Amino acid sequence: MILYDWVLSPNCYKVRLMAALCGERLSLHAVDLYPGREHLSEPCIGLNPAGTLPILQDGDLVLTESAAILTYLARRSGGWLAEGPADAAHLQNWLSFAERLNATAGLARSIDMLGVPGSLATAQTGGRACLRQLEAALSERRMEGATFLVGDGPTIADIACFPHVMLAPDGGITLAPYPSIRLWTRAVRALPGFVEMPGIHRLHELLPEPEMETAIE
Repeated sequence: MILYDWVLSPNCYKVRLMAALCGERLSLHAVDLYPGREHLSEPCIGLNPAGTLPILQDGDLVLTESAAILTYLARRSGGWLAEGPADAAHLQNWLSFAERLNATAGLARSIDMLGVPGSLATAQTGGRACLRQLEAALSERRMEGATFLVGDGPTIADIACFPHVMLAPDGGITLAPYPSIRLWTRAVRALPGFVEMPGIHRLHELLPEPEMETAIE
């Protein structure tokens, strides 16, 4: 499987993270999205006329939406999806919510870091509204004795939302007022196989450094 990837993209990162958690191997094809705008080049447009990343190519199959790619990887691994009609519906709700996060907190990050056109204040306001909604949902889940968004364990819903939340401070949106969100991000970062991206780090106090793992072997 080939992932057309930009290292600073949260949507590309969620695919890399999902693959790592599922034990799937990806061949990464780096795309110079900024400042090179390579995602609008003829080879990339030939795969995805929308001119967006990520793009996953597996033989003749080409997927261009991160939610679809997460679902594909989850189906291949036999996990990470919800069981039962109610949980399956809730999972779909959270995948849609992840798009709202991208359009608000994610946009604020793009405006602040990359100079993308738009109103930073409006994007930040929308991002904070999304975080309040997520905090309320995770607080309710905690009262039910649950850690993740849907069901009894982590699903693609958590992976879809996680990068946009973790990178919200890059757009001037602090996570300080949201204790349930901070606990949830710790739980995601503690998952076996978790991988980093610039701005999102592992829980070093919970997981050994790669050098330590090598030394133990």
